[in-house]
Formats: sequence, structure tokens, C-alpha cells
Amino acid sequence: MKRFVKFVLLPLLLVTTLPVSGHAELVPGKVAPDFSLQDVYGRDHTLSAMKEHSLIVLYFFDTESSSSLEGLLALNSLKKRFADTDLLIWGITTSGKARVSDFIVEHEPAFPVMLDSGEISGLYQAQVVLPTTCILGPGLKIIDYFQGGGQSTEQLLVTLAERELQRDNLDVALAISSDVQEKNPENLKAKTIYGYAALKADKVDEAENVFRDLAETGGEGDVLGSEGLVAVYARKGETKKAMALADKVEKKAPDRGYVNVIKGDILYSQDKKKAAEAEYRKAVEKPEGEPFQKAVAFNQLGRLYAGLENYQQARQLYDQAVDIDPYYIEAMSNKGVAFQKEGNLEQALASYRQAMSVNRNDTFAAILARKAQELIDLQRDTARKKRIDALVKELAQRFHRQQKPFPFFSSDDTWTSRPMVVSFVDFQEKGGLSERDGMSLVLTSRLSDLLSQSGRVRVVERALMEELLSELNLGSSELADPETALKLGRILAARIVSTGSLLFLPDSTLLNLRLIDTETTAISRVLTRKMTPDAGDVEDASAWLNRQILETIIRKYPLRGFVVQVSGGEVMINLGSGQGVVPGTRFAILEEGEPIKYRGRTLRGAPKRIGELEVVRVEQDLSFARIVDSRRTPARDDKVQELPAELAMKGGKE
Repeated sequence: MKRFVKFVLLPLLLVTTLPVSGHAELVPGKVAPDFSLQDVYGRDHTLSAMKEHSLIVLYFFDTESSSSLEGLLALNSLKKRFADTDLLIWGITTSGKARVSDFIVEHEPAFPVMLDSGEISGLYQAQVVLPTTCILGPGLKIIDYFQGGGQSTEQLLVTLAERELQRDNLDVALAISSDVQEKNPENLKAKTIYGYAALKADKVDEAENVFRDLAETGGEGDVLGSEGLVAVYARKGETKKAMALADKVEKKAPDRGYVNVIKGDILYSQDKKKAAEAEYRKAVEKPEGEPFQKAVAFNQLGRLYAGLENYQQARQLYDQAVDIDPYYIEAMSNKGVAFQKEGNLEQALASYRQAMSVNRNDTFAAILARKAQELIDLQRDTARKKRIDALVKELAQRFHRQQKPFPFFSSDDTWTSRPMVVSFVDFQEKGGLSERDGMSLVLTSRLSDLLSQSGRVRVVERALMEELLSELNLGSSELADPETALKLGRILAARIVSTGSLLFLPDSTLLNLRLIDTETTAISRVLTRKMTPDAGDVEDASAWLNRQILETIIRKYPLRGFVVQVSGGEVMINLGSGQGVVPGTRFAILEEGEPIKYRGRTLRGAPKRIGELEVVRVEQDLSFARIVDSRRTPARDDKVQELPAELAMKGGKE
């Protein structure tokens, strides 16, 4: 066990507070000293200008030192292999310009090599021992520091693999840890990182094999491998095996808390929230574990407290998670959601932007930030805010009185379509405790954007919905009631209310979305999809849902109107952008069928399709279409009905 503790603490011993003569100390967690240097081509490079990079390696070396070149060439190979990664590497040397030029010609580095007179090397304590490596994280803060080659170079590469795992650059993490294992099969940390990277990349069987092999090595490997197997069993939904093995690991290594996180997740999914809280508490209190594991412990306990509306304590835990893992954007955006639920939009936006600064491709944080900004803009727009507040008061009264919605038209025209209005009610969250908060908000926000962009649908503003829910004091439990959702939809004059649930499973999230007709209370369609919190998967799921919803609306609620005027080959109809018409929309021209006499009764005949129109120009309440096909010239007051694209191509026939 003493050897095991030594293994766990080794990275911490390599990251030290270094006194620098005449300069501020190099302290992990503090911003690195700024500097400017030129490369061999005379190009300037300034560290403070590199803030958009969340992982920077400053590698101080000597071109004549084989131990210096070992690590540098390994980094060069990595950078060439993954040219698209935003990992920034700077080589810095006090070697002469001629020697540096020869090095560049021979090795063709994929990163700049800078010439230093010695001042910057002194600033970073890189004069006596070479190579010296300083790794910077988000905000140019020092996160790792290494001196020497050989074993230190190996530790540098393992640390980079772990950082890339934390940044979700899984291909890079797998590649680095694999390379280290090839050179040193005894490196348990490299094998552990490989296993977790494979698991995170959904290579569950591969991860299981890696952890099983690791566990069979005994000693330290037994603990690390078994710990990984607990995570694998939980991911596969084999909760009994996971819990049983977690208990064994806890006895072998009582100071490591990751298995307690997994036990907490399992218990939470079984609706044993008190027991889950106890496990999360154990996890955060235990001193040992990999940084990415301990960060998850603080995050999950924070998520639990946020669910209990203890937002202040939740934010403190999120901050602790980020202190441990500076790349943990889940905790950063979770902190923003906690601020937003308390109405503190400015600080919510700051938290979302912090996550985006670490990973600018994170769709989750980007959507949350945009919506927070929209709400802030609303608060600042006094006149608009006043109008919404007045509308919310009126809508709240109608909700309590169960009054009918505001009328769209005063005419008796029952054929012409009204605007198709859709309202979203946040999804009910079920199952496990997701690592990331705000999934419902992200999905409904992105769906609202996509549907609105289509021009076919109007979506009730998120700001209006949030203000109304706040005024009505409706929580998630009330919104889970379909009747409440319907009442909300009716007072908002929405024809369709979209509601549903998110079931958090060990390996994914099951989305169930229901489209409910507020007039008939019938469920127009049920959509189900499995997804992960991955940014790309959220975007793909939103796009798919958007297509399915639009298809349902066009088929079940086709636009209907009348011919207003015919001039040459152009037909004017009484529908425009206000009802959802866009250029390219096709309409069937309908003619009333002949009456049918049956047993003394006269029945209305089915309408006949006599032609087809394609809209070429749209105004607010009018559209202009060309005649695609017609058995007779269209006439004023002829009925028209929207055709789905595939039916239009088939001449309107199924």
C-alpha cells in the first residue's frame, strides 16, 4: 500500500513551487510569466497572445543534449500525427542560431523553436537542468512542471495523455498512453488512462479488457484495474457486479473515492437519494484518486444539491471540481445553470463563457450562453420587459381562470390556417444523475431556434415562458402533469405543446418527446431517441427532432387558404409568412366535389385536386405562386392545401 500511495503522489511531487531569483515564484494555479521571443525565422511569439489555447507546452532544451531531444521529438511526432489539435507546443533554447537551424532542417518540427538569450530560461528555472517543461492550462495558468529527461519525459507524456483525457481529446489520449505502454509496459498510469479514454470513447469492451489485464498484475494494478472495472460494469448496467466489486476495492484502498462516486450514481438511479448523497460525501472527503475522478465526485455532489435547490452549496462544489480539474467544463456550465435558476444571469453568462474559453466547440455552453444573453438583453430593454410583464400578468390570470386564449381572427373563416404556434415545456428528468445540468434547456432552446428558422412554425419565446412559470410558481413536478402543460399551451394560443422526459441511463440519455394537440388533447406524435451529452450528439438529436416535428406538422396540420386573385400565370393566396409560408411551399388547388345523395340525405363530396401551385414570393399575409399543374384555370375562392414535399413530387398522390 505504501508503494501505491507513492505512485498516486508522484505527479504531485513533480509540480512544485519554484523560487525564482528576482522574479515571482512559479506557482501551480497562477498565471505563467509573460514573455516574447523570436524564432529562427525572426517571427515574434508572445505568450499572453495565446490565451485562446487551453493546453500549452513550453519545452526548454539544448540541441546537443540527447535527453533534451528525446521528449522534444516525442512531442514533434505527436503534433504531426494530430495536426488539427489545439495543443500548442513551443520549443525554447539557448543554443546558437546555427545549431538550431541544423536541428530544424534535420527534424522539421511542427511547432516554432525560439531563441532565448537566457533570460526566459532563467525566468522558468530552466538553466541548470534540461529539458525543463512547463505545461499551462486555461488562462495561461501553470498546471504541471517537469525537469530532466528519461523517467521525467515518460511522466510528461503520461501527464499530457491525462490532460487530453480531461479535455475530451480521446484519440490523442489513447495515442499517447499507447506509445508510453509500448516503451514501458510496466507504466500502470498510462494503462489506466488508456482504459478510461477507451471507456469515454464508448469502446466499452476494449476498456474492460484493459482494466482486467491491469487488475491481474496485482498490487497497485489490482486496485486501479478493479476500480476501472467498477466503472465498466456500471456503464453496462450491471449494477450488482459494480456494487459488489466497489465494496472490495473500497476495502483494499479505503482512501480512494472513485468507487464511491459510481456507487452514488447507481443509488441515485434507484431513487435512493440519501444513500447516494452519503456515497458522494465519502468520495469528496477521501484524499486519493486521479484528478479527473475527484473532480467528478465534487460535481456529482453539487448536482445533487442543485436538485434540492441548494444552489450556493452546489456552486462551491463546482468550483472545487474545477480547482482539481481545470478542464472540467461540465462543472463550469453547471455553475452557470445554478446561477440562472436563481435569476443571476450575469454570473450565469460568465460561467458559460468560462466553459467556452476552455472548449470553444462546446455546443452545450454556447447555447446556454446565448439564451442567458437574450434574457439579459430583455432585462435591459425596459419597454419590451414592461410589455412582457403585462402579458405575463394577463396570461397568469387566464391560467387561473381557465379562460380561452386570445382570439387570432374575428371572422368565421374556419378553413384558412392560423399561425402554427408551438410551446415547449421543460422535460422531466428521470433515472440517474447526469454529469451535466441543463440538458432540457439546451434541447428546447436549440429546437426552438431550428423550428423558428424554418419559417413554418412560431415558437413561444423562452423568456415569456420562464417569466410565466415564475409568475405561476410552477415547478418540475407540476409541469410533469400533461393537463398543466395543456393549460399552459392553451393560454399561450399554442396549437401544439411539446413535453416529455429525459431518462438518464448509465451509457446514454433516452429522450421521449410528445406533441400534444391543445384543441383535441390527442397526442399527435411521440418521438424517442437515444443520445449522449456529447456536443455533436446533442446537435444531431436536435436536427433530427426538428425534421420529425416539421414533418408531423405539415402532414397533420397542412396550411389551408383561398385563391384571392389570378393574374396570368401568377396566383395570389391569402396565406403568408405569418402563417408559415416560405418560398418553395407547394399547394394543391382543390375543388368541391359533387354532392352525394345517400338514403335521403345529401352528403358533401370529397374535394378534388385540380392543380398544384408553388410559392415564389411571400409577404406577411399574402403569397404569390406559379401554376405548376392545372386541369383548369384557378379561380378566386378556390381552396388550397399544403402538400408535403414528397407528395408534391408525386402529383399529390400517396
